[in-house]
Amino acid sequence: MRSGTWSDPAVPRPYPKIELHVHLEATVGAARLRSIARRNETAVPPAAGTPVASSAAPIDFSQFITAWKTASMALRRERDFREVVVDYAGAAAAQGCVYIEAIFSASEPVRRGTSWQEVFEGYCGGGEEARARHGVEVRFTPEITRDFPPEIGEDLARWAVAYRERGVVGIGLGGSEALFPAELHTRAFAIAREGGLQAAPHAGEMAGPESVRAALDVLQAARLRHGVRAVEDAGLLAEIAARGIVCDVTPTSNVLLGVVSSLQEHPLPQLLAAGVMCSIGSDDPALLGTDLALECARATRLGHDPRTMYSHALLGAFCDESLKAHLRQQAEAYDWV
Repeated sequence: MRSGTWSDPAVPRPYPKIELHVHLEATVGAARLRSIARRNETAVPPAAGTPVASSAAPIDFSQFITAWKTASMALRRERDFREVVVDYAGAAAAQGCVYIEAIFSASEPVRRGTSWQEVFEGYCGGGEEARARHGVEVRFTPEITRDFPPEIGEDLARWAVAYRERGVVGIGLGGSEALFPAELHTRAFAIAREGGLQAAPHAGEMAGPESVRAALDVLQAARLRHGVRAVEDAGLLAEIAARGIVCDVTPTSNVLLGVVSSLQEHPLPQLLAAGVMCSIGSDDPALLGTDLALECARATRLGHDPRTMYSHALLGAFCDESLKAHLRQQAEAYDWV
């Protein structure tokens, strides 16, 4: 039986959810992080794995990246990566999540001395264990870091293709969006595409419509992580809607990292009004003090609704048609009223 308090008949089951935007390294809480650090004889600051921003004290993106690197530096071995996936799958299942398309940044531990194989084996093995233990389907979209040399991104793309049969369904692009353009990583995305993987780069978060345009035209993005700043260009917004491109929206992250000034001013209502499909994700839950259920609740207050969130996310998911059919059946079997 899947874990979570709703396994008790007296506790109502949460409505089904699909999460397409969560960074696994940023799901690790302080206690688990300290345990992994001790096991690997790696020192981490006392505050690692705790929230680094709040509505009263948001931080800029560079500060956040520093906190993210600090929290992730303890992750070095196959067992670490596996545990991270299984832990998060259990937490997500308790919130009603049935499918996760998770992000991990393989190049960070590789630059610290871990092999590519150990990283991919750990995460993909964790996905298999998560299915067995928690009943959650996990797929992966490992992420290229914009700030690193393009050759590293090309290596990541080749390893991602090699692990297609182990749950890798696409690749992403993260890092300093405003400083390192998508064009630097064209070859890596071509390698992934030729190997049967789809593209879901970060765009339209820390840079504007020009970044979204590059993600679509240069990287041939099938989905956009964030994409919220497309609202600054009416023509681009209409194109995203017409092409059926799903935007992975993360309300709390956008507020705490300064993309928008408040939840009330979040562009999610504009995206939906323009016909853009929007999935909802937690982005970096341990570091931003949120979770998937809270993000969905905030999106609901902004005019989205749970059934539509699920449908939009399912349309944007990169998994195969057989699994999509299974996920569709789960939605049809749930009493959304």
